[in-house]
Amino acid sequence: MVDRVFRDVELAALYERLNPWGSGDDFYLELVTAAGSVLDLGCGTGRLLRAAREAGHRGRLTGMDPAAAMLVQARRAEPDIEWVLGDFTTHRWEGAFDLVVMTGHAFQELLGDEQVRSTLRGARRALADGGQFVFETRNPAARAWERWTPDRVYEFTDEDGAPVRVWHEAEPDLVGDRMTFTETYAGARWEQPQVCRSTLRFLDADALDGFLGEAGLAVAERYGDWGRGPLAPAPSPEIITVATAADQSSEACSSSDFSAGSRTTSSSR
Repeated sequence: MVDRVFRDVELAALYERLNPWGSGDDFYLELVTAAGSVLDLGCGTGRLLRAAREAGHRGRLTGMDPAAAMLVQARRAEPDIEWVLGDFTTHRWEGAFDLVVMTGHAFQELLGDEQVRSTLRGARRALADGGQFVFETRNPAARAWERWTPDRVYEFTDEDGAPVRVWHEAEPDLVGDRMTFTETYAGARWEQPQVCRSTLRFLDADALDGFLGEAGLAVAERYGDWGRGPLAPAPSPEIITVATAADQSSEACSSSDFSAGSRTTSSSR
């Protein structure tokens, strides 16, 4: 089920104000503008593809998301992009895209093993020869959830200029590899705070590589931050993966290949 923060039209309209453009967006925009055809999984409000179109991309841009409320924002902002409601259980492409991306930590919303497998298989099928699938997940070793505390309040204004306050509260620790937290919105537009409950999955590099291999994908490049630094034991905040079809990659990388060393809110997809 899609989390309330993404399926509620009123909250979806606040997404980009809570999650301003950042270094992760710059990273993906460079990839998208260099690719002829792009599929953005979990595209949300479509900001990345909209930016690519504004930057002059004239090829095929397709955004897919299971949250209708997010796609409402995307379609309003840029109708000249293919916006698709659903996921790989409802849509299938064969060799259609040079690049498939999954940004904003959307991969962490795949809570079950079969969800992960079906998404990776779908991405593999969608890739044209020589294509790449690029996604990121928060590095569990960095324990980002320890900073999701009510004292860290994010403040911004809505489209009418009214102040909105948002804070997060994570449960004390992971349950297996899953973390549950609340995201609370408060402001004059609501009679009482709006509380959204979500769960994210934190997979390490070894677990990711196992799922990728099952889907016929191999790691071509892996980074630990948006500056393309190596995945380090420091630990790095992100696990950013560039994958290709397994038979296209002569040597798959794993976290052990690197010996050296999001956005701010937990709601980022």
